[in-house]
Amino acid sequence: MPFELVDAVLSETRTVQRLRDLPSRVGVYFLLAMCLFPEVGYRLVWVKLTAGLPRIAVACPTTKALRDLRRRLGIAPVRVLFEVLAGPLARPTTPGVRFGP
Repeated sequence: MPFELVDAVLSETRTVQRLRDLPSRVGVYFLLAMCLFPEVGYRLVWVKLTAGLPRIAVACPTTKALRDLRRRLGIAPVRVLFEVLAGPLARPTTPGVRFGP
């Protein structure tokens, strides 16, 4: 998901917070990562999310900080992202897209 899309959604929902250790943009990606790893806790999701950033100094937030990030963000940005991205990937007339007539 491109940064520009996430930033536009945050701006539209008025949930932009940049001057923090855990800005809103990071919160959106954290929420998406939580959906990919529902069986693990906040800290392990954070570790998985940041594992590919070995050369960058990454914050090491507490579980409470991650929980507060989720609460601060709320559901509005995720709802708007879903509305923007959800939809059919093909037309109903495309062969093989529909089951039945």
